[in-house]
Amino acid sequence: MKNSSLVKRSLRTVLILASATLVIVGCSRPNYAGYQGYLEGDFIYVAAPLAGQLETLAVSKGSRITAGSKLFTLENANELAAQRQATEQFRAARARLADAQKGSRPSELATLTARLDQARAAAELSQRDLARQKNLYDTRVVAEADYDRTRLTHERNTRAIDELAAQLATAKLGGRTDALTAAEAEVSAARAAKEKTDWSVAQKTQSAPRDALVYDTLYRAGEFVAAGNPVVALLPPENIKIRFFVPEAEFAALTAGAAVRININGRPSPLNAHISYLSPQPEYTPPILYNRENRAKLVFMIEAVFNDPDATRDLHPGQPVDVALAK
Repeated sequence: MKNSSLVKRSLRTVLILASATLVIVGCSRPNYAGYQGYLEGDFIYVAAPLAGQLETLAVSKGSRITAGSKLFTLENANELAAQRQATEQFRAARARLADAQKGSRPSELATLTARLDQARAAAELSQRDLARQKNLYDTRVVAEADYDRTRLTHERNTRAIDELAAQLATAKLGGRTDALTAAEAEVSAARAAKEKTDWSVAQKTQSAPRDALVYDTLYRAGEFVAAGNPVVALLPPENIKIRFFVPEAEFAALTAGAAVRININGRPSPLNAHISYLSPQPEYTPPILYNRENRAKLVFMIEAVFNDPDATRDLHPGQPVDVALAK
């Protein structure tokens, strides 16, 4: 019995000491040598603004491509037909404008020139007749009516010269100003329609905007792709960043641009990076009023980017990392 009481008192003492130790450990704040985080990627989702069946997928998931590499092509039979139609309409509009600017055809101009020469010959002949009739009229050999008839005939021939000369000049001018303006507007409209169809054809084939990893392909050849739906997800090396969280008490000491060192399992040496973003709001905030006990639970998200994008070629989003402030 005596030994049993001693054992109980000894166990009670151990439990008290253990509880005290837990209280002390629980109240003390660990001294962090770094922060835990993970890699995050800002993806580029490449899509076509027009719908269509996926005709060819030129890349595969996991491959690395260079800027300008062909990614995919959607069927474009409708767009090609519209492009041909717009091209021919543009040619027709330009031809009509050129025709309006040229005026009458050479054969029509030659006809008017010949008629003008005939009118001049007739006017010259009637002028000579008028001179003879005037002499005869002055000597009272011919009647006044004959003289008037000859005089009016010469005037008519003279007016015919003026009329035909004006017609020939007008024929050489081409279309009227309003007609030329309308023809020029028609050419501009046809050119715009052609540019639109050219753009539509070009948009059915998409290329890589920069060097990147093909992170994922979202459609297979033969499937229908709605307008604006991404077909390929790209991850450029410079778009891989680090995301980590720091306690509220240590957040105020961090600033944008501060250097950090990133340790990744499997790499012999850390990578250099710098802080690019500090979240203005805490994460995982308890839904109660702040007090000293709850403030210790607050953490703030921090983002950092690597100084050398080439160093991220073998890294992948989701990898855990350890972040330490550079000294």
